[in-house]
Amino acid sequence: MIKTTLKILAILVTSFSAINAQNDGWNITTTSNENYTGIVVANGRIGILPSEKLFKTEQIILNNVYDKESPLGVSRILKGINFQDIEIEIDGEIVSEDNIANWSQTLNMKEASFTTRFDFKNKASISYTMYALRNVPYSGYLDISISAKKDIDIKATASLTIPKEYHDPISTFRILQDLETTMPILQTVAKSRLKRHTVAASGTFIWHDINSTREHQRPELYHNKIDDYNNQLSFSKTIRKGTSLNFAWTAAQCSTQDFNDPQNESERFVIFNLLTPKEDLLNQHKDLWNTLWKGDIIIEGDLQSQQDVRLALYHLYAFGRGDSNLSIAPMGLSSQNYNGHIFWDTELWMYPPLLLLNQDIARSLVNYRSDRLDKAKQKAINFGYKGAMFPWESDDTGEEATPAWALTGTFEHHITADVAIAFWNYYRVTKDKLWLAERGYPMLKEIADYWVSRVSKNGDGSYSIKNVVGANEFAPNVDDNAFTNGSAITALEYAVLGAKELGLTPIDIWGDIAKNIKIHKFPDGTTMEHSNYNGDIIKQADVNLLTFPLNIISDKETILKDLKYYEPKIAKEGPAMGKSVFAVIYARLGDAENAFRLFKESYEPNKRAPFGALSETATGHEPYFATGAGGMLQTVLFGFAGLHLTEDGIIQKDPILPKLWKSLTIKGVGTDKRTYVVED
Repeated sequence: MIKTTLKILAILVTSFSAINAQNDGWNITTTSNENYTGIVVANGRIGILPSEKLFKTEQIILNNVYDKESPLGVSRILKGINFQDIEIEIDGEIVSEDNIANWSQTLNMKEASFTTRFDFKNKASISYTMYALRNVPYSGYLDISISAKKDIDIKATASLTIPKEYHDPISTFRILQDLETTMPILQTVAKSRLKRHTVAASGTFIWHDINSTREHQRPELYHNKIDDYNNQLSFSKTIRKGTSLNFAWTAAQCSTQDFNDPQNESERFVIFNLLTPKEDLLNQHKDLWNTLWKGDIIIEGDLQSQQDVRLALYHLYAFGRGDSNLSIAPMGLSSQNYNGHIFWDTELWMYPPLLLLNQDIARSLVNYRSDRLDKAKQKAINFGYKGAMFPWESDDTGEEATPAWALTGTFEHHITADVAIAFWNYYRVTKDKLWLAERGYPMLKEIADYWVSRVSKNGDGSYSIKNVVGANEFAPNVDDNAFTNGSAITALEYAVLGAKELGLTPIDIWGDIAKNIKIHKFPDGTTMEHSNYNGDIIKQADVNLLTFPLNIISDKETILKDLKYYEPKIAKEGPAMGKSVFAVIYARLGDAENAFRLFKESYEPNKRAPFGALSETATGHEPYFATGAGGMLQTVLFGFAGLHLTEDGIIQKDPILPKLWKSLTIKGVGTDKRTYVVED
């Protein structure tokens, strides 16, 4: 029997501390770099992808900073100037993978830090920890410690390396001075690939104790511009046996997307980090992450599931910010895949877990859409419709960013309904009537008006939505796609509710159309994916979304028919989130065995060594597929934990535990930060 209790947060302190003390529920460590896929550290503005190679960074992604991928192409998110590459020499020998032992790397999810440790011969033990500072979000921090086992001479070299696609680089080194304070700054400024943006990166070394004492105790700095695309700064120092050198490299990166003067602003962030004591700077970062982790998922009895789930939540927190009004791309800030554009992946997959556990980030995601409402209204006009029509792929402009050859950009219209669903759910959870009046209802109204203009009336009084690409993109240009029609029904119903909530009179035709949009059925009652569906393999769940999250199909007999019919039809190479829909539905039906099976199938084939980064497909290698993270988290929250979004807010019904799990605890749910505990 499942016993469900609602407890105040303080009750969980003991169990939560126990998990933390074990140093495993929060930390993922590897000692192997075979088939290596890294894990990003990010703060919602920049994403830094570490490498298995010592002191190296694979890439840095700049959120919401785009330039065209080619003169005739669409926009693509920028790979920034690499500001976090270091080289260490000891006694004239470069430290590399070939001359070290005892290498390990650890992701600390609680503190959002990434630490590498190793021994260099019999001479030194070295560690360095990478941060994308949450408190100074355009900057990174690399904290380095070298402990000498004998007297050694070290040389440290930091580089600012510009991607070759950039233009007109200016690489400098200057020592700024204000009274007796000197501030050495290495800097590179360049134009992005088609010169839409100016990007500036600045960096400096910090010697902690040395930095706070007399100037003459600092090592002398040496500037070396290898070429226009590689700007370097070095220092040398002797470390005596039994002592340690603790220092840091901090850097910041800004662009004209966010700053009128990115060159000077990047310097200011570096100076702030330089002159703020390390303990204060890093504690501010950790405190902000502690606040994020007030929304958490705790699984007792299954350590692997605990790590997987927390890694998924870590990525959603790392890719979002509550103060940004920005959204999250399918790969977050881990790669340029999908050009860093914003899809339905946000509203249908990543957003619901964030809405439950962190309304600040959730608000940024919906505000991203309302900030681009005018562009959506313009698109509707351009295609002969009314209201607002959102792009399938969105960038900073809010215009359509899908490549013209892809039919999804012209015909995958359910995205517009998905936005409305996210907006009403935000109000359901927060009951923020001012937001509803200023942002929520204006969006719901425009989207409802769009669907009124988009449907076609049939002779029997029903309505069809013709010529669309549905969630199953294997079937382009079909009529009456199940999920498109279901999402339009839901969006129209939510517009009616939004109007009534504000004391307004809803447009009569909204409700009429919502009641009469067609959902096609096979003779046995199984839901058809579209009007001519004949049993083809599908890319991902489509029909089953009418059960969850839309709740349009709610009778158990039809739910089971749809589950059993469509699960075998999902392509093996489908995206990670597909099976999570089935898992939620089975959990809500009380079938823990099938729910847990599909929960694992929804992501385990996509995990990549050594940390468990999710790729989009079972054969892919791009980290980290945030959409898949959203799907697996929804299985836990809306399936096993039994949480539901309703007009009365968040409620819990019929939670269920997998056999392996002794308990499931969801912390920080909703605006009142409730804790839900499910125990066996």
